[in-house]
Amino acid sequence: MSRTSHHPPAAEPAANASPSEPPASESDLLRQELAGQQDQHLRLAADFENFRRRSRQESEARGAAQKESLLKELLPTLDNLERALASGASVDSPMLHQGVEMTLHQLRQLLRQHGVESQECVGQPFDLRQQEAVSLRHDPTQPDQTVLEVLQRGYCRGAQVFRPAKVVVNDLSHSRRPHHGH
Repeated sequence: MSRTSHHPPAAEPAANASPSEPPASESDLLRQELAGQQDQHLRLAADFENFRRRSRQESEARGAAQKESLLKELLPTLDNLERALASGASVDSPMLHQGVEMTLHQLRQLLRQHGVESQECVGQPFDLRQQEAVSLRHDPTQPDQTVLEVLQRGYCRGAQVFRPAKVVVNDLSHSRRPHHGH
């Protein structure tokens, strides 16, 4: 028993020799742990903010794509209403004619509210970026490479082509070609 009584007193003086060291190292550990927790908190907050920003951007992009798709789906309806007016079939029924005109007006207004404007290109030089030439015609009274007729109206959204116009283009080049054979 005397042996066991000697060992605890020997251990106590070693612990008492540096009483400030264990609390200091415990304090340092706590500071390090706190700094680590703060760093982890900041990283989580930044990750969450990035997630929110990405989610918002994806949601906005999805909404814009759906809106653009809907607007493009409306264009054939406009085309059909314009064809109905151009055919003259509704002339016999002034009320039908007026109804078609009002519907066209409302649809064009709706497109304008969303930044979609129709292109007016008859008599203008053919522009490959905004128009699709579906036919060529020879008209010596008009300049070469001029749009003579619009078969399907084109639309722009700002400076971007929303749908190219399908047009008939004046081609005077065939009159300049040498004729083979007499």
